[in-house]
Amino acid sequence: MAAYRSAAGFQRVLHAVKHVCLKQRCGVIICRYSTVNDPNEKTFDKILIANRGEIACRVIKTCKKMGIKTVAVHSDVDSSAVHPGYGFLSENKEFARRLAAEGVTFIGPDTHAIQAMGDKIESKLIAKAAKVNTIPGFDGVVKDAEEAVRIAGEIGYPVMIKASAGGGGKGMRISWNDEETREGFRFSSQEAASSFGDDRLLIEKFIDNPRHIEIQVLADKHGNALWLNERECSIQRRNQKVVEEAPSTFLDPDTRRAMGEQAVSLAKAVKYSSAGTVEFLVDSKKNFFFLEMNTRLQVEHPITECITGLDLVQQMIRIAKGYKLKHKQPDIPINGWAIESRVYAEDPYKSFGLPSIGRLSQYQEPLDLANVRVDSGIEEGSDISIYYDPMISKLVTYGKTREEALKKMEDALDSYVIRGVTHNIPLLREIIVHPRFVSGDISTKFLPEVYPDGFKGHMLTAGERRELLATAAALYVAAQLRSQKFLGDLRVSSVPAESRVWELCVELDKGVHMLGVSRSGNNYKLRAGCVFLSDNCTSNWTPCSTDGPGGSSVPACFGNVEIDGEKVEVSGEWNLASALLPITINGKHRTLQCLLRTAAGEITLQYLGTSFKLRVLSKLAASLSKHMPEKVPEDTSSILRSPMPGSVVAVSVKPGDSVAEGQEICVIEAMKMQNSMTAAKAAKVKSVHCKAGDTVGEGDLLVELE
Repeated sequence: MAAYRSAAGFQRVLHAVKHVCLKQRCGVIICRYSTVNDPNEKTFDKILIANRGEIACRVIKTCKKMGIKTVAVHSDVDSSAVHPGYGFLSENKEFARRLAAEGVTFIGPDTHAIQAMGDKIESKLIAKAAKVNTIPGFDGVVKDAEEAVRIAGEIGYPVMIKASAGGGGKGMRISWNDEETREGFRFSSQEAASSFGDDRLLIEKFIDNPRHIEIQVLADKHGNALWLNERECSIQRRNQKVVEEAPSTFLDPDTRRAMGEQAVSLAKAVKYSSAGTVEFLVDSKKNFFFLEMNTRLQVEHPITECITGLDLVQQMIRIAKGYKLKHKQPDIPINGWAIESRVYAEDPYKSFGLPSIGRLSQYQEPLDLANVRVDSGIEEGSDISIYYDPMISKLVTYGKTREEALKKMEDALDSYVIRGVTHNIPLLREIIVHPRFVSGDISTKFLPEVYPDGFKGHMLTAGERRELLATAAALYVAAQLRSQKFLGDLRVSSVPAESRVWELCVELDKGVHMLGVSRSGNNYKLRAGCVFLSDNCTSNWTPCSTDGPGGSSVPACFGNVEIDGEKVEVSGEWNLASALLPITINGKHRTLQCLLRTAAGEITLQYLGTSFKLRVLSKLAASLSKHMPEKVPEDTSSILRSPMPGSVVAVSVKPGDSVAEGQEICVIEAMKMQNSMTAAKAAKVKSVHCKAGDTVGEGDLLVELE
């Protein structure tokens, strides 16, 4: 979404959104909420949507159901209503004030509420007055790094340094000592200035190992307010949410009610009107503390819509027009379970997700599955750039139970086709199947605790390895058979396909597996010769016999097929032109994706969310492959490359400087987040290949060390 920082002129701000959603696809959404439009309830004729991407499409969908025209450019006759979606502009008090001055309806809270809740210092004081539980900390503005150190010492480590005007995880740092406090003050103030035009910071006690649970509220202009249950948002990286669900597995009815009542109390304290979210941190004993209030529609609002049946965008429009809420608190249900995965253009193997850019060369959403909703604003051919948030879509699944919703999420992630950019589906899928997540044993530390050495992808079990080997071998044979076909030709192969046995070597993770493959229709059966670590796939080979029962030509290995002592049978349609590869392995349905297949036998399969590189060769090709030269990997110990696309904020060294291990060399900013690049070892700087202001791509050389 666009990161608008100011609204100095009404015309200029609206001009900035003139490209919003003009060519974006507002696709079919299968979801669990209803837009019940009363034709006698007049709202607006037209609404300008001051945002881009998926949230713009989401607002347009409801507007169409309500018979409201939508525009993305400003003209004199279209100046009666503005919906800001979410993002920085939606919480910009100056923007809301200028709209009010022009007589334009802002579909959101008034300027006072935006200002009060947008300032973390002021919002905390208001929360205290409203008897809302708050986190211990310093309620004033921190002047400089040394004052930050003094305050942190008084509060007691660990502390959280955060931007006063912040949100979305921007300008937030956890500090465990004085040095981290000084560094955190510097980076947080820079990020805050860059993202919000306001570098003020505050410091609070950091609650170790908490859950992040938020309450959705609705309030009208007549003093009525509701809480629409909670959303569990504890799965995060860099203080930004990754997976959310509603309801939470942790809350009991009493705690839920207490949190909801405090959220409503805060909304009434600032005379709030619209949809908003009050966020809390909850400790292991179910003590909860006010974190912040987001005065807008949340990214994760779809899961609340799924379990309540309410259209939150419609509610915001009604409230903005001045109507009273139609519902009372007892009317708000918890119906079923909903889970949202934020699908990002990110590399999950780098700090759980560093931005990736590129063009979506192939894109296919899993909308053919029941109870799956995808909120997106992109399509095949769209570009993902460094200038906006890297979120591709919000993938939402719904079920009568949490178990149903999780299983549906597995299927949806397996069937989601994204090509051209690196994405975080491997991480998302691992999260939702992890035993700790499935059991509900989660906190905001889930990712670093589960993956202390970083995310490495799915770790194959012995059975899963057999499935992957079998699929690669069967895919290789299917491709070989297709290459032998002549369209429109009546020639028949001298050797019937049913009589063929393929002797193959399949390489995976430096292991070499010798397999025998036979085919019957679309079914492939495999027999293993041996599994070993070697560069030679010709030894210890026991070929399948071609002497079948009664002297037939059916291979003897056709009936009892084994890999590592286990039978494996793979069947499927084997449509090699399809992005998806739905197959059945020993009676179990799987959906894989073939990401790469070359003439050299290289096959990359997306299996259980993770991409695995294999090589399938014939027995002869495998015996010759050892004579091929191997590419020598680059020595990265003396170079520093950019781990992501972005812009260079600062360079701290010059040629000839001596640096210590861990010393900052430069700072790269991407998606408004600043990342410090440090030296991997003590060395002397040989050359510097970047300067402040440069735009760099992933893998670009930054600095060379001697």
